Amino acid sequence: MNDTDWPLYEVFVRSKQGLAHRHVGSLHAADDQMALENARDAYTRRNEGCSIWVVKSIYLVASQPEDRGTFFEPSEDKIYRHPTFYTIPDGIKNM
Repeated sequence: MNDTDWPLYEVFVRSKQGLAHRHVGSLHAADDQMALENARDAYTRRNEGCSIWVVKSIYLVASQPEDRGTFFEPSEDKIYRHPTFYTIPDGIKNM
């Protein structure tokens, strides 16, 4: 088995300052552990992250751009879903 036969993984890194993982790239690996170690070596060489997720690409499901209207428009009439009516108390940095 050569590296072109290996599954494709998507790599997500959480920075030291951030709260959420961010997609940073993709890589091929023979197994999950190799994907995690290769992601560490490739995407956090300069101490950029404090957490890494690797997910086989075949397990990701995404919405399609052409479905944007029917997929997202129903939320436009539900203004209570938008946090514009709430005040955040002083001292709260992340919510």
